[in-house]
Amino acid sequence: MIDRRRLMLSAAAGAAAAGFAPLAMSMAQDNADAALDRLMDQWLDEDLDRSPTSATGLGLDRGDKAYRASSLGDYSVAGRQADRERALARWTELQTLPTSGLSETGRINHAVAAFRTETAARGARFPYGAGGRSPYVVTQLSGAYFSVPDFLDNQHRVEDAAGADAFLERLQAFGKALDDETACIQADAAQGVTPPDFILDLATGQIDTLAATPSDRLALIQSLERKSAAAGLSGYGARGVAIVDQAVRPALERQSAALKALRADASSDAGVWRLPDGQALYAQGLRSNTTTTLTAAEIHQMGLEQVAEITAEIDAILKTQGMTQGTVGQRVQAMNDDPAQLWPDTDEGKVQLIESLNRQVAALDPLLPRLFGRLPRSGVEVRRVPPSIEAGAPGGYYQGPPLDGSRPGAYYINLRSTRNWPKFALPTLTYHEASPGHHLQVALQRESEHLPAWRRAGGFSAYNEGWALYAEAVAADDLDAYAQDPLGRVGFLMSYLFRAVRLVVDTGLHDQRWSRQRAVDYMAASGAKPRDAATSEINRYCVWPGQACAYKVGHTVIARLREQEAAKPDFDLRAFHDKVLEAGSMPLAVLESRFA
Repeated sequence: MIDRRRLMLSAAAGAAAAGFAPLAMSMAQDNADAALDRLMDQWLDEDLDRSPTSATGLGLDRGDKAYRASSLGDYSVAGRQADRERALARWTELQTLPTSGLSETGRINHAVAAFRTETAARGARFPYGAGGRSPYVVTQLSGAYFSVPDFLDNQHRVEDAAGADAFLERLQAFGKALDDETACIQADAAQGVTPPDFILDLATGQIDTLAATPSDRLALIQSLERKSAAAGLSGYGARGVAIVDQAVRPALERQSAALKALRADASSDAGVWRLPDGQALYAQGLRSNTTTTLTAAEIHQMGLEQVAEITAEIDAILKTQGMTQGTVGQRVQAMNDDPAQLWPDTDEGKVQLIESLNRQVAALDPLLPRLFGRLPRSGVEVRRVPPSIEAGAPGGYYQGPPLDGSRPGAYYINLRSTRNWPKFALPTLTYHEASPGHHLQVALQRESEHLPAWRRAGGFSAYNEGWALYAEAVAADDLDAYAQDPLGRVGFLMSYLFRAVRLVVDTGLHDQRWSRQRAVDYMAASGAKPRDAATSEINRYCVWPGQACAYKVGHTVIARLREQEAAKPDFDLRAFHDKVLEAGSMPLAVLESRFA
């Protein structure tokens, strides 16, 4: 039995978190607070200057801080090395910053900064990968080919000729970014770091699809034409087509060829244990994503325990519905295959599915004030994952509104096949990705008037995903979303089962050396996902080691904090939610300290 209370941070962040009082409402800061915020704001400015696409995503690519609004940033080998050196230097610098005299708010901010900076420095010691969540530069889920078209289509603004010209400049830079990444791929391969063969197949398949699409039919070109026409401009679509033909498509073809050249010697082993210093890499992935020091063995055991608990609860509900034959996984699979539970797997059916989810979001909004004292001003829209990348993209993901509130948040659902989304399972996904899940939490943080900009822009996976998973239970239990819908309740529990299964398979792949097929079989047999969706999910965990563990670990902490607070005679659920959310995303130990 795992002690789920042992969710401590590293010594540096844990010590910084000790002894917090509740967040002070006043933002009057002493000199120590001001020094910390000056340093963090300086680093944020530097980061946005190096990553101008992030600046655009945050709505900070205009005015006095335009952050190279016509650039994509540096994708080169030299740029990667400079990022590593910067991460190490920052951790050294932060440790020299005096902490005496910090206010309560300042101590929270310092703990957040300490964990983030130390984590980046730890990651910088691995001389491969592109930084962040994956040890591989290009996969079915990452790389310029994957992110840049979506960015230009959905985030780059074209409000005048300057915006349209900047779009073309970024499109021109797309080709160079691809070639720079190709050089990184080759540099990592020389160190023995190559994605598994099945990941190479997925990535090259998507790159080839993009390269083979006629330029005028690319979503990013159609977006440029639509946006420039709305601004009263003409001729930009044709100019964009010329850039794609001359600079982008050849670079895509070169990248695909480079990846295919690695295929013959690539391994079928799925886990990162096979990479140089792979065991340490996975430990770093778990620490970074869960913001705890739980070991892979402890997380694996936690997953097994929770899978058993949730499966028993689902079994009991299914029996009340007359479904008694076969395992829980078999009975759920029968529900997945029931035509009454499926949207038509056609373009029209997919449009109808998206419309139904947007109606669900709108219907929930009037109920939220019952449970939250603060609600975001920004709205949220449900959109389809672009078909060009849906073969490798996650099942769903959220894109927050910019800091300036100039566009809504967006929740993307992958409609590669509507069979992956039976109707009984769809509502809880929307509660997770939109409200009261990701959108409510992220939008509140970005709209906050008492958090500094560097806090409003950042986040931690365990907190963010833990909140979104907790929010599913808020909808289910506090808003009685499934009071008249027992199969919807099963869908909610299947979501929790899915996240518990993730604990088992992620640690199975990367620590216990499971094969990809064993992980797929385990997930499919549990009923957590149909086999096609399970395969896509396992592919994701193979390239994002540790990230899948953030959800259930984070949820476990937030749910335990609620149970702890609810035992007090003056418990107020709205006040609890506001307290969890008001200080923004943070490591789990920092969150726990706020309720100590």
